[in-house]
Amino acid sequence: MNLPERTIAVGNKNSQTLQSGPSFEHIEETFDSSRDLVCYSHLRWDFVYQRPQHVLSRFAREGRVFYVEEALYEGDAPALSMRVDKSGVCVVVPRLPPGTSPAAAISIQKDLLRKMYEDCAIRDCVAWYYTPMARAFTSDLPTCVIVYDCMDELSLFRGAPTELREYEAQLMTVADVVFTGGLSLFEAKRQFHPNVHPMPSSIDVDHFKAARTLLDEPPEMKVIPRPRMGFAGVIDERMDIDLLQAVAAAVPEWHFVLVGPVVKIDPQSLPSLANIHYLGRKAYEELPSYLAGWDVALMPFAKNDATRFISPTKTPEYLAAGKPVVSTSIRDVVQTYQDTGLVQIADTPPEFIAAIQGSLRTASDARQYQQWLMRADAFLAKTSWDRTWMSMMKQLERVIASRTISHDIKA
Repeated sequence: MNLPERTIAVGNKNSQTLQSGPSFEHIEETFDSSRDLVCYSHLRWDFVYQRPQHVLSRFAREGRVFYVEEALYEGDAPALSMRVDKSGVCVVVPRLPPGTSPAAAISIQKDLLRKMYEDCAIRDCVAWYYTPMARAFTSDLPTCVIVYDCMDELSLFRGAPTELREYEAQLMTVADVVFTGGLSLFEAKRQFHPNVHPMPSSIDVDHFKAARTLLDEPPEMKVIPRPRMGFAGVIDERMDIDLLQAVAAAVPEWHFVLVGPVVKIDPQSLPSLANIHYLGRKAYEELPSYLAGWDVALMPFAKNDATRFISPTKTPEYLAAGKPVVSTSIRDVVQTYQDTGLVQIADTPPEFIAAIQGSLRTASDARQYQQWLMRADAFLAKTSWDRTWMSMMKQLERVIASRTISHDIKA
């Protein structure tokens, strides 16, 4: 159910609101209020459909979910805008006047969220953190369970706040359970908390499996010659731009299709060659139609701080689409996929070119391709976002159960 955005103002009764829309009671009626979850995230809900959307849309089937994004600095007065996404998740955006100091931003967001809790009668709340930075303005809010879903090592990303490590340390001391987006991140975090569980990002197999049979290509794909090597995801400091340029320049008859937004890097720094095609961000629903037209899927990640702990969600998505995969030696990819032969690992331009050539041969040989596809399907049968979510729920229930037992013993 899509509802128009509504905004409330805090601290100035005479201020103009940014939007109008349904009352909080109307918003509340769209949820089963048996359980509440309030998530604090560094990612915009409508940016790229990834781990938060997969996980929280499943929670929204059972209870109310409030997804609090980072503040936007716009408007004349502090306000909190709320809208209900088609998934059932209520997307919440603090809006602060431009020029608001960091200290004032913390204080104002405390007031905004306290009022949201009161007006929406948020109860039995699970506080779900993707960004430790939110602890600055949420530590006083009532919760029953605190979850830190550590999907990335954010402190190593370009432009990370200097305070992030301190806030993460605080979050680790109060969290009831910690999930990590991959195995290497689990190994890094388990020394700091007694209840850490690896929850690698998963896949909706049927969604991407549609790429195996789709025949009608998007118009912008039809004009790109074959063979096509594809990448779908955020294009940022994690991409090895030099590797991409070297491979594309060495084999001009190959065409490289990059689907996704350019973030935190200058678009002008990207290689500009006739056989590299930047198609921009596409909706999650559109991705299978683009993957369908590729011959090989690529993960040309750089080896730097930002990629040290990543566990790319796109790996199983590529496999489900039926595309042979070539990746640089990202640790989680090597540990999970190299031994099975599902992903070819290469780091230098000559190695990458050879791996793509081998993948093209596999794709063109019906027998080899079917054998590879059977191995891919066997792997995919063991994972899904539903399974990941159920594993998370099991850990939450254990926390709740342990608290109930402790309370009964004290009583």
